Amino acid sequence: MVDTPAHEMSLAQHVLHELGFFGYYLHVHAGGRSGQQHILVKLRANGGHMTQRDLQELCNISSGSLSEVLAKLEYAGLIERTRSEEDRRQLEISLTSEGRRRADQDIEFRKEFEGHCLSCLSDEEQEQLAGLLDRLEEHWKSFEGRGTCS
Repeated sequence: MVDTPAHEMSLAQHVLHELGFFGYYLHVHAGGRSGQQHILVKLRANGGHMTQRDLQELCNISSGSLSEVLAKLEYAGLIERTRSEEDRRQLEISLTSEGRRRADQDIEFRKEFEGHCLSCLSDEEQEQLAGLLDRLEEHWKSFEGRGTCS
């Protein structure tokens, strides 16, 4: 399907291809769900400081994946990790001043992106799209558990 020209795709293939594009675009340009931007913004929204365990639960990410992202953020000077004084088993994560600045930039970009992303549609079209996506979500959920596609 990747190399299939749009005019040779079925309508379902075309729609699914476009949904894939939107998913990828949102992941890359709107911070994803577990990337560095997402972690910085979550920390900023929670006062710039929280335990690694709380951050893991908040982000719904595996401990290994979170550790990898945190190591990169620490190396870049955006966070600091310290042992908790109350429970030495716990790591506390804190934004550095540069991490706060970067998180604030990401938050501002997301606000701008959210304001722009559907601006080519009228309010009525946006409501119609939201309704269609809700309906599609429910339909797809009814298909879960039937196996995998090969």
